[in-house]
Amino acid sequence: MKGRHTMTTTAAITAPASLGDGTRSAGERILRSALATAADNLEPLMNIYQPYVEGLANLPADGRFLLVGNHTQLAAAEVILIPYFVRQALGRQVRTLADRQFGKGGGLQASLVAAYGAIIGSPEAAATLMRADEPILVFPGGGREISKFKGEQYQLRWDNRFGFARVAIEHQYPIVTAALVGGDDVYTSLTTRTGLYGRASEWLGRRLNGRADMAMPLLRGVGPTLVPRPQRMYLRFGSPITTVRPPDLSPEDWTHRVKDDTQAQLEADLKDLQQIRCTDPYRALNPLSWRSAATPTSADTDR
Repeated sequence: MKGRHTMTTTAAITAPASLGDGTRSAGERILRSALATAADNLEPLMNIYQPYVEGLANLPADGRFLLVGNHTQLAAAEVILIPYFVRQALGRQVRTLADRQFGKGGGLQASLVAAYGAIIGSPEAAATLMRADEPILVFPGGGREISKFKGEQYQLRWDNRFGFARVAIEHQYPIVTAALVGGDDVYTSLTTRTGLYGRASEWLGRRLNGRADMAMPLLRGVGPTLVPRPQRMYLRFGSPITTVRPPDLSPEDWTHRVKDDTQAQLEADLKDLQQIRCTDPYRALNPLSWRSAATPTSADTDR
């Protein structure tokens, strides 16, 4: 049926690396089991919402790759959708490198991060996962990329973050970009970062946690409320980017090249997906447009 997303099922799911698995509390083990069960039963929901997905054929079959994605205002979208489609395509659980802010608070938040198979991001953690040949997901912009002020939709806030490139080069891990569009359209930002409110929010962030980059804009969703607007999600996995250094480049020059190439590919895919979204009649999940939803033109959604 046109517009219906079809899944490729897998016979078995490869267990993730046991980074601290033996020390998990009973609560974390229960949460992890519940999350795994939920992830394995999302297909009916996916068939209704029909995420637009391209590039599954670009995922290395051995599961040895670093996914580099963009954060959106609806951060749960990328954190759920990217691992879900990798798991459906390859039968592997993606290990997400989470922003340190998500593990600081402890309690349920930290338990959910651990139960989901995520670990707090660091070069050491990434290296451990790579030595175990695990598929890994990282968002170089971190938590600061989630809060979007007016005009910042789908902009990457990487600045001089080269860590993901360095560790991928060290372990010769290919990089696959994972561009997601839709999550920045669930809310409308009412304030700019340089305006009075934006500057005040940055000041408050510095006072509360020492980070001005975690400022929060004023938002609205459905009407004047904070209820997120229904939006279809658009996901593209890019062609693998090699991290094997050519002999004519220094290690530092190659690190910059890999980082710049990754960012350029992700930004180009975000731009393409926004253009696709603009002409998609199902972008706001209108049930009357369900059958005419835009679909990828290539066959790479199946593996």
